[in-house]
Amino acid sequence: MSVYFYCLGAVLCVVSAVGEDVTLKHTPAQAKPVRLFTEEDLARYDGQEEGQPIYMAVKGAVFDVTSGKEFYGKGASYNALAGKDSTRAVAKMSLDPEDLTHDTTGLTEDQLKALDDIFDDVYKKKYPIVGYTSQRILLKDGSPNRNFKPEDQPHFNIRDEF
Repeated sequence: MSVYFYCLGAVLCVVSAVGEDVTLKHTPAQAKPVRLFTEEDLARYDGQEEGQPIYMAVKGAVFDVTSGKEFYGKGASYNALAGKDSTRAVAKMSLDPEDLTHDTTGLTEDQLKALDDIFDDVYKKKYPIVGYTSQRILLKDGSPNRNFKPEDQPHFNIRDEF
């Protein structure tokens, strides 16, 4: 299922699943779709296939880290982070398989601060955002979360991310 996340200006965001009509009262001239990635979608961009982009997610934002192929590509030091949301691993500066997850439960204040710093000072500055993980925007059954408000999400600053 392809799902797109449309942000219109800096405030209004709409989730649209394929086959679902979304009606907006005020449609801007150009609404730029942002791709939503399921875990399976993201796993396809793990750096193992030559010529394929390399993506990884941190805090639900999916970054194209292909320009850092020497770090994230096949056989590279940080390849374990590619193709998944590695938020916990980034916060803990860990490559342990159990840390290769989006789950931040139980992280210390220092680890959460490190996560924010790395997210802002490394990933957002160095790599383009190509989408978001569906966990940030969809319900567990895959349907759009009508109550989702980007501005209410922890660690989500829509003005900075788009």
